[in-house]
Amino acid sequence: MVVQAQEIRGQPDLQTVAEGEAELQRGPVTITADRLSYDQPEDLAVARGQVRISRDGNTYTGPELQLKVQSFEGFFLEPTYFFARTGAGGRAERVDFLDEQRAVAHRATYSSCRPEDPLDAEGRPAVPAWELSTRQVRLDFDANEGIAEGAVLRFYGVPILAAPVLSFPLTEARKSGWLPPSITLDNKSGLQVSAPYYWNIAPNRDATLTPTLSAKRGAGLETEYRYLEPRYHGSAVLDFLPHDRLAGRSRYALGLQHDAALPRDTRVALKVLRVSDDDYWKDFTRNVPSLTPRLLASDLQLSRPVGDWQTYARVQSWQVLQTADPTTRIEAPYDRAPQLGARTTRRLGGGLELDVTGEFNRFTNPGGVTGGPTGVPTGAIAGGSGVRLTGSRLHALASIARPWTSPGWTLTPRLALNAATYSTDQAMSDGRRSASRVIPTVSVDSAWVLERETSWFGRGLRQTLEPRLLYVRTPFRDQSALPNFDAAAKDFNIDSIYTENAFSGVDRVSDSHQLTAGVTTRVLDDGTGVEAMRLGLVQRFLFRDQRVTPDGPPSTRRFSDILLFGSTGLLPSWTLESSVQYSPDIRRVVRSLASARFSPGPFRTLNLSYRLTRGLSEQVELGWQWPLYGPVGERVAGQASRADGSAGGGLFGSGGADCRGTWYGVGRVNYSTRDSRVTDSVIGMEYDAGCWIGRVVAERLSTGRSEATTRLLLQLELVGLSRLGSSPLQVLKDNIPGYRLLRDPAGSSLTPNAYD
Repeated sequence: MVVQAQEIRGQPDLQTVAEGEAELQRGPVTITADRLSYDQPEDLAVARGQVRISRDGNTYTGPELQLKVQSFEGFFLEPTYFFARTGAGGRAERVDFLDEQRAVAHRATYSSCRPEDPLDAEGRPAVPAWELSTRQVRLDFDANEGIAEGAVLRFYGVPILAAPVLSFPLTEARKSGWLPPSITLDNKSGLQVSAPYYWNIAPNRDATLTPTLSAKRGAGLETEYRYLEPRYHGSAVLDFLPHDRLAGRSRYALGLQHDAALPRDTRVALKVLRVSDDDYWKDFTRNVPSLTPRLLASDLQLSRPVGDWQTYARVQSWQVLQTADPTTRIEAPYDRAPQLGARTTRRLGGGLELDVTGEFNRFTNPGGVTGGPTGVPTGAIAGGSGVRLTGSRLHALASIARPWTSPGWTLTPRLALNAATYSTDQAMSDGRRSASRVIPTVSVDSAWVLERETSWFGRGLRQTLEPRLLYVRTPFRDQSALPNFDAAAKDFNIDSIYTENAFSGVDRVSDSHQLTAGVTTRVLDDGTGVEAMRLGLVQRFLFRDQRVTPDGPPSTRRFSDILLFGSTGLLPSWTLESSVQYSPDIRRVVRSLASARFSPGPFRTLNLSYRLTRGLSEQVELGWQWPLYGPVGERVAGQASRADGSAGGGLFGSGGADCRGTWYGVGRVNYSTRDSRVTDSVIGMEYDAGCWIGRVVAERLSTGRSEATTRLLLQLELVGLSRLGSSPLQVLKDNIPGYRLLRDPAGSSLTPNAYD
């Protein structure tokens, strides 16, 4: 124990009295006061006059303290307190310390707001912008639990939440209990209110049960269960609406995910996503977590290494959500029941590299769906009958290559084989039910990297010149009568142009005698290696006509479209990117993408994009996060406060009637110039008052040419306590490139899963 003061007197081993800037230190506890006495036999410290006690970053200040230092038992009269982890504190009539881990506060308050003036115009204590007041609070740090009795949450003096008993965690550890309620408004379901309950089942298992009430649809329940074991993990989600008053039936969405490691290095992965009806994706857009909301996959995969081979098995099926409009109906991928395969990659003598994949697939229609001529790939219709072919395929993909590499260049000749045999349930267009074919491909790929040192505007740079050539020769094989179970045309872009086949999948192989030539130049910062600029150009030359094409008819063109691309970050605060597909035949741009981002500082970003696909779509997209009014600096950047609870970098706003905050505009608007309408949009406002943040966001998602779902999301974030309302944060992060949270989530909430 260390005691220091302007004056110290006492009796050895009995009592010590310190006066004048007195300070007592013992372990993690520090006590300061005008007068401090310590009774050593009783281990009792009594402090009076400007008393301050700090322990583990938490501080208490007040007029009088009595404390048994070793056992941390005692009381503090009329203290104010500050908790470093949450950046918030309050005051109480009395705090009783039961031991190091337990305390009871009487007539206590809690807030992260600190008024600039402690007294209002009438001489009374100023009221913070938000404040949680309680009759009594019991704190048990060992059990990670705080229990408040008679809790009332006020926002600018108006009660917005009350509970006779309120339980909350004291650390970042999870704890069972009710989470803040959520309120959402949309044009499909009307006003929706939900109250999630978090169940901390075990350190590696938890569940969230969320009763919901919709003004238009009725009551429902959303559930999520998660588990994490040493050899397996996963989750199960079920959203159930027993009786949808609008639809007149029950509705549900089911999602399962499971990954496990079995003995002998066997792994299993299961993913299931199913909904109750075809209109579910339009009515409940946020409940269908899929990039293809009308095609929902169920997938079971097993894999296991056997020697140098990786073997695998798979069963995959699809739920197809169709619409009543025949023009918007979609063709689903085939179900695979089953898919069995093995693959290996190995090095042979002489630098040769061998890659082999063998596979058996049984293809069936999802849910018995029958096809039609519209949108069905060539060869998928049985004899023009309008019925999609089903059947089995056994195929092998093999390649052998000999790469030569050096620091400045690579050369890789390759021989590849695509062999497949088919057995169909219906007759193919030529009357057969079985067929086989083998298609070889020879290619040579060569790339160089040349570089030189240079300087622009006094800045040391390194410029590269990277030419690349790819020669491909594939003979023609007539595949028009064969089934097409999984082949599709590749998108024409900078990656696909350097591939041997114009199709993905196995069932179609484009005949080719062609040379792809391109060149890229990059400018790199010589000190950091950061890319400052990139420019590129690539085109394909065909030595003869191509008869197997994604478009169907043979291609007689000798030169493909030209791809040009570029990006730069040379301009301060600017990032520019562009890519163009130019057709020499029609002398026009076929597709283009141009984007610009301006980010001069934190919470300031503007994004503008233009996309053109000639004859199909033309869109302009604008996204932003920008301060509209008020100061932007350390306060809105969420800097930590000082240990004494005073503003450090301004985490605490004024909290009074003159709370001067910062307004931000956020949003993204996607406008179709071809259709002269806004397709998707997110528009909102954020207000940062320092100790609280308000958000209002409207989201519009197109679900058809004349249909859209619109949601209104409202949220009040009380810094240091919790977030109330419906969270728009994930919507903003998903839609606005460069969006930043106004407050770091760490330490901003006392409720588990508040940021999930």
